[in-house]
Amino acid sequence: MLTKEVLAHKYVKRLFLARFISNFGNGMGPIALAFGILALPNGSANMLGLVLGVTTVLFLIMLPFGGVIADKYGRARMVGLTDMAAGLVLFIQVFYFANGSVPIAVLLITNGFFGLMWGIFWPAFSGLMPAVLPEAGLQKGNALNAFMTNGGVILGAAAAGLLIEFFGVAFTLAIDAASFFISGVMIFTFRHLTPRAEHTENTMLDDLLHGWRVFLSFRWIVIIVGAFSFIVMCWAAAENVLGPLIALEHFNGPKSWSFVITAESAGLIVGSIIAIKVKPKYPLRFLMLSSFTITFYIWSLAKPQSLLMIAFGAFLFGITLDLWGTLWNTALQRKVPRDSLSRVSSFDAMGSMMFRPIGLAIAAPFSTLLGIENFLQILAAITVVAIIVPLLDPQVRNMGYDDLPKKLAR
Repeated sequence: MLTKEVLAHKYVKRLFLARFISNFGNGMGPIALAFGILALPNGSANMLGLVLGVTTVLFLIMLPFGGVIADKYGRARMVGLTDMAAGLVLFIQVFYFANGSVPIAVLLITNGFFGLMWGIFWPAFSGLMPAVLPEAGLQKGNALNAFMTNGGVILGAAAAGLLIEFFGVAFTLAIDAASFFISGVMIFTFRHLTPRAEHTENTMLDDLLHGWRVFLSFRWIVIIVGAFSFIVMCWAAAENVLGPLIALEHFNGPKSWSFVITAESAGLIVGSIIAIKVKPKYPLRFLMLSSFTITFYIWSLAKPQSLLMIAFGAFLFGITLDLWGTLWNTALQRKVPRDSLSRVSSFDAMGSMMFRPIGLAIAAPFSTLLGIENFLQILAAITVVAIIVPLLDPQVRNMGYDDLPKKLAR
C-alpha cells in the first residue's frame, strides 16, 4: 500500500497528529523531570531513580489489567481517557515545581498515577492501528506513526534544554502535561472505531488468563520479551539515571543531555524512514543483530567518550529502537488474534519492562560502589549476552512473517 493510500484513510492523520503532539511533550518531559529533581535541595540520583522506579512498578502492575480493560471497553476510548487523566494529574506536579518546593510524596503520587495510566494506554494503543487501517497497510502505517511520533520527540528533546534554561522546569513540564491532554481529546473523538466488547459471562480473571495463554503460545514472543527485560534494565540505568549525572559532571548539564537525547530522537526518525521500506527475510534475526547499538551507546557513556561520540551512540540506538517498534508491532498485529491483541501486548510490555525498576534502583548505589565506568561496562556486557542468547533458538533466528501461523481466537 502506498503512503498516500495510507493517509487517505479517515482518522489516520488525526491519529498521527495526536501522537506528534503527545510526544513533543514526551521529548522534553523526562529531561525536565530529571534535572528538576537533581536541582531540588534534597534532590539526588537516588531520588530520581526512586521516582522513575515507582512509575515503572505501577505501570507493570496495571499492564495485565490494562490489556483486559482495553479489549473490554474499547481501545481508542481508553487511550483518550488515560491521556487526558495523566495530563491533568501532571499539572499538580507543575504547580509544586513552580512554587520551588516539591515534596517527595507529590513526585511519587503524580508519577505513580502516570504509571497506572500508562499501563492502560500501552496495550490499548497497540490496537488502534488495525482499527484505522487494513492489514496490507499496517507496516507502512506503523512506520508513518513512528515518524510522526519521533518527530515530536526530537523537537521536544531539542527544545527541552533551552526551555529549562530560559523558562524553568515548571514551564517545560507544563507543556508536557498539556500535550497529553490535547492528544487524549483528539483520539477520544474516534472511540467508535473500537467499540466495547460484547457482553460475556467471563470475569476479568478469565480474560486475563486467556490473554496469558495466547501470549505463551507464541514462543518467539516469549523469548524476545525475556531478552529485552535485561536490555531495558541496562538501558534505563544508563540513560535515565547515569546519563544526566555524567552530563552534569563532565559536560554542560541539561543542554548537553538534551543534545544526546535529541540525537537519539533523530535516530528514531531515520529508523522510521528505513522501516517504511525495509523487508528483512528474517525480521527477528535482523532486529536482534541491530540491537548491538545499545552496547555501543552504553560503552560510550562509560569513559565517557566525547559528547559527539555519546550522541552518535544514542543516534544509532534510536534507529534500532524504531525498527523494533515498527517490525515488532507489525508482527504482533498480523499474527496475534485481534480480540486478544491488547492483552498479549500488555504481557509483552510487562515482560520487557519488568527489570526496568531494578535498573533504575541499582544505578546510583552500584555506580557509587563500583565506579560509574566499571558499572556501565558491566551493563554493556549484559546487553551482549541478552542479544546473543535468543539467536540460539531457531524459531527466533529463522522466523519470517509468512511462516508463522496465526493462532485461532477463542
